[in-house]
Amino acid sequence: MAAAKLDPIDLRILDAIQRDGRITKLALAEKVGLSPTPCWMRLRKLEKAGIVSGYHAAIAMRVIAPVATVLMEVTLANHRQADFDRFERVVRDVPEIVACWSVGGGVDYVLKVMARDIDAYQRLVDGLLEREIGIDRYFTYIVTKTVKDETVLPVADLLPE
Repeated sequence: MAAAKLDPIDLRILDAIQRDGRITKLALAEKVGLSPTPCWMRLRKLEKAGIVSGYHAAIAMRVIAPVATVLMEVTLANHRQADFDRFERVVRDVPEIVACWSVGGGVDYVLKVMARDIDAYQRLVDGLLEREIGIDRYFTYIVTKTVKDETVLPVADLLPE
């Protein structure tokens, strides 16, 4: 897939809306150095191109309630496309699984799970195993401290030179 052509103003728009998704049209235009209408048109273009895929609020879950964050490595017993599809379909429907990455290397998937506590996590795993979705083995890593969990992507730094 070819990378989208973004100029420095597009990059400033992306940076600004990542940091404040509720920024007003006027404040965004001022921040990136454009008048409001051209700035708004650029933002709409970024949205239509799928570069801006949504706007979300960051929730400090631990302020609301104590939670267990768990990283889970999963290896499937079989590696046919149907096996991957079945596993991914189930994962998408489990709300406590907040992220899932298909990875290369010694395991097939890495999941991020948020549960009320470790017992709730284990019940979730037991439920996945009972559903017989192809899990051969899994490893659990309890997050004891979040050192960094950045939601602002370094877009300009990741673009090819």
